[in-house]
Amino acid sequence: MIGEKRPAAGRKVLVAMSGGVDSSVAAFLLKEQGYDIAGVTMNLRVKGAGDASARCCGPDALEDARRVCERLGVAHHVVDYARELEEQVVSRFVREYERGRTPNPCVDCNRHLKFGTLLEKAVAMGFDFLATGHYARIDRAGGGCLLRRPRDRRKDQTYFLYSIPRDALRRIIFPLAPFTKEEVRRIAVREGLPVAEKKESQDICFVTQKNYGAFISQRTEGIRAGPITDLAGKKIGEHRGIVFYTVGQRGGLRVSAGRPLYVVSIDPVGNRIVVGEKKDVLARGLIAGDINALVEEWPAVAHGKLRYRKKEEPCRVAVEGKKLRVMFGEKQEAITPGQSVVLYDGDVVLGGGVIEEVIDGAR
Repeated sequence: MIGEKRPAAGRKVLVAMSGGVDSSVAAFLLKEQGYDIAGVTMNLRVKGAGDASARCCGPDALEDARRVCERLGVAHHVVDYARELEEQVVSRFVREYERGRTPNPCVDCNRHLKFGTLLEKAVAMGFDFLATGHYARIDRAGGGCLLRRPRDRRKDQTYFLYSIPRDALRRIIFPLAPFTKEEVRRIAVREGLPVAEKKESQDICFVTQKNYGAFISQRTEGIRAGPITDLAGKKIGEHRGIVFYTVGQRGGLRVSAGRPLYVVSIDPVGNRIVVGEKKDVLARGLIAGDINALVEEWPAVAHGKLRYRKKEEPCRVAVEGKKLRVMFGEKQEAITPGQSVVLYDGDVVLGGGVIEEVIDGAR
């Protein structure tokens, strides 16, 4: 594979298969390279979602993954992950919104489920590696393992993978690293994989309602209307519950002010949404906790990425106990507690953490 030193062919690989094109092609590529593979699908049944949970790893997805494995002539395993999803991902997702934060459940799913307990299961089952259809690359040169960005920068998913334990990298394979999404789709068509024309899933898999607030409303009794205030504390409107808002949000405020207003901060104790102008959602830096380092030492200078779709920006990094202080050269828009900051040195993923505090802003 381009740019990645591979373990010897013939080793056993368990491929996490969601029933989508990417994981299906990942399985095909590994089999073609001579690995002894089997597929595994996590059955993620969401409490109270009924058949709607089928959008990701529900009955339809399980059947699609089974059909691909049948086409490839390999075994397909199904593991029940309903409890793990609820405890490690969904419950935290709800709690964070109740705290006025905006969590990233894909990061938690990768950390605790895919590259946590599923990797442990793979090893216990006698497999040497766990593979997924993520667009990322593991560099095994020099005796260690580095997480790097893939060839297809548009599909780069390393932002969601920074929380993988460093020691786990040696047991993970990302077969799609050298390919673009278009090339992956063409492989699926060429090989007649049953999911070749399947569309991508864009949303969080367990949120089957029209928005996050509606999902959380079914799981908590603590949602209350409250005041929307300006930066001086003056009430200028009323919100329908803090879980329906996130820092930087402009639409849906239902406040008439004669100028665009944005959510500047969320006060869960006072059940209050604070709004201001666009300049008020700009800030220079942040404090991050729950950090994960994928390199020996944090560099003093790096590039920080605040959202999956945002471009990384130059920043300075300082370790403060178990926290990271990240200060950007230019003010950044809507640094959001609960989201992750991921640090890069070129195409190397250094690690990252969860944003806890915003520095040098109106907050």
